Amino acid sequence: MPTTTARANKVATVIIPVADQDRAVAFYVEKLGFDKRVDVPFGNGYRWIEVGLGSESTTIALAPPPPEGHEAGNRETGISLQTDDIDGYYAALKAAGVDVDEQVQRMGDPVPPMFWFRDPEGNTLMVVQ
Repeated sequence: MPTTTARANKVATVIIPVADQDRAVAFYVEKLGFDKRVDVPFGNGYRWIEVGLGSESTTIALAPPPPEGHEAGNRETGISLQTDDIDGYYAALKAAGVDVDEQVQRMGDPVPPMFWFRDPEGNTLMVVQ
């Protein structure tokens, strides 16, 4: 590794490829409570869309899939959301029709209570308390 003082200092954006950007935005904004922060056109008729939570700087880009041979959906995103009220958030998502796990998992310390959910394209995200 090269010797340098330059380092990455935050996670800026994580990307979820989606086939239907409008449906994805509606889900993340209306059901999960994200804010749409960026929605701009870029090359060949594509749109770059980012959503984020409150004042947090990290965003999720709901981007079109890469061209030719790459599909969107049904991915384990590796994204984890945090809540202070796991049972309340779980109940709210379930009531909103979100595809959530059967129940909140409680494995005991030091593992926090958690559950997984899927967006409309089958991409999986985790929620922890």
